[in-house]
Amino acid sequence: MITRRANCKINIGLHILRRRDDGFHELSTVMYPVDGLYDVVSVESTGGDEVVFCSSGIEIDCLAEDNICVKAARLMQHRYGVGGVKISLEKNIPFGAGLGGGSADGTAVITAIDELYNLQLTEQQLIDAAAALGSDTAFFVRNTPQLCTGRGEVMTPIELSLRGKWIVLVKPDVHISTREAYAGVTPHLPATPLEQLIFEPLEQWQKLIVNDFEYSIFASHPALAALKAHLLEQGATYAAMSGSGSTIYALFETEEEARRLSPLTPYIYKL
Repeated sequence: MITRRANCKINIGLHILRRRDDGFHELSTVMYPVDGLYDVVSVESTGGDEVVFCSSGIEIDCLAEDNICVKAARLMQHRYGVGGVKISLEKNIPFGAGLGGGSADGTAVITAIDELYNLQLTEQQLIDAAAALGSDTAFFVRNTPQLCTGRGEVMTPIELSLRGKWIVLVKPDVHISTREAYAGVTPHLPATPLEQLIFEPLEQWQKLIVNDFEYSIFASHPALAALKAHLLEQGATYAAMSGSGSTIYALFETEEEARRLSPLTPYIYKL
């Protein structure tokens, strides 16, 4: 059995640049791993060709065949002829949060099957397989700070460290569909590319680094705008929505500052 910790990520800035001919949007974002919040994915051989899926933790409200873990296993069977697997998922990352939980799980299955069957795939082969599942799945192959462009699958490593900072993740009971998120966005080129802004001092990020989804989503869901404002009022150095929401995260300098917000959120971690 191979077990993986499938941690979540945050988006630091997110620019929607243009609509592509294939119907997707060209974007630019920095994805950063958050090790403290993770799902646990275990994969073992069944000895046949059947894919078996079971889960615990946060309830999953879709059929097993529709779960990204099963889709990842089927993908690996199709591409590399591997046998059947049993996948056990302990779900801790909330759904619809902009934290990439499902993507992390799918990529964890791919890398676990690679090890289980001794495929010895290259990083690029793993990235290609993960990218076939979604737009941000490839990030979790590297799971280090990356400037992500294209649909999110084109990655460039960046030397960015938030080590020692404290992060607070607040996931309100608000659901934002991908369709809703993109419907309110007007693609545009920013005056300064994100790959330059990200290297400005952290204290400057709040006035420089934006998530383009926030404008329309905050108008439709003012509670999210109020939450972000509250986090900043409580002393956050930087606060933003992750991905297309609905998690709002905040960066604090000290544990004391971060934990002042309890019991607002159980998701408080040192980076």
